[in-house]
Amino acid sequence: MVTAADPEETRTSVWLTARPAAPARRRSEAPSGLDRERITAATVRLLDAEGLGRFSMRRLAAELGVTAMSLYWYVDTKHDLLELALDRALGELALPAAPDPKPESPPESPPEAGPGTGPAAWPGRLRVLACGYRKLLVAHPWVAPLTAAYPNIGPHARAFDAALQRLLDATGLAEARRTGAHLAVSYFLHGCGGAARRLPERDFRLALDVLIAGIGGVAGIGGVAGSAAKTA
Repeated sequence: MVTAADPEETRTSVWLTARPAAPARRRSEAPSGLDRERITAATVRLLDAEGLGRFSMRRLAAELGVTAMSLYWYVDTKHDLLELALDRALGELALPAAPDPKPESPPESPPEAGPGTGPAAWPGRLRVLACGYRKLLVAHPWVAPLTAAYPNIGPHARAFDAALQRLLDATGLAEARRTGAHLAVSYFLHGCGGAARRLPERDFRLALDVLIAGIGGVAGIGGVAGSAAKTA
């Protein structure tokens, strides 16, 4: 993946590369008390404290009290570590539970999609997911640029995408239109990333209302934005 920091470099995502295990003799030479989980957690803390621009492997090593070369026992590059940190941060996001399955209906009377009542309905669930993502971007400002720079295909990113897909499945949209809705929501969430700290909460919620109303309109459901706002 090409990043803004190194436009000439191409690389493979850490999630697509199987890292061979080190020989037993070399593993015994690795620094004690250090592992990939601890390194990733420290990376998140350092990025939160100092920002993406100041992050370096040397600075991280100093934070952990080890040498910079020690880190390379566990990751191949700084980019791999940033990808790991990105997915760890996404793991903080509380995802809505899967909606209850709809009961089967006779062929002559297919179930109609509707806004429902309460937060279990898809508009309310989508609002919770979107507002939670916005809070994540405010808490971790470095997540937005890394999401744009890297493939973002770690396990927590995939779980987020699956949760969004489940919400859109509940709208009653045809498959082709669900794909368009998925794209619209994704662009909305990632597009507000750089402005998360500057965009007033009221403006964000208004834009979200418009997005939800648009999805509901395409699905033939009236009043979904107002219904979602009442459940927020």
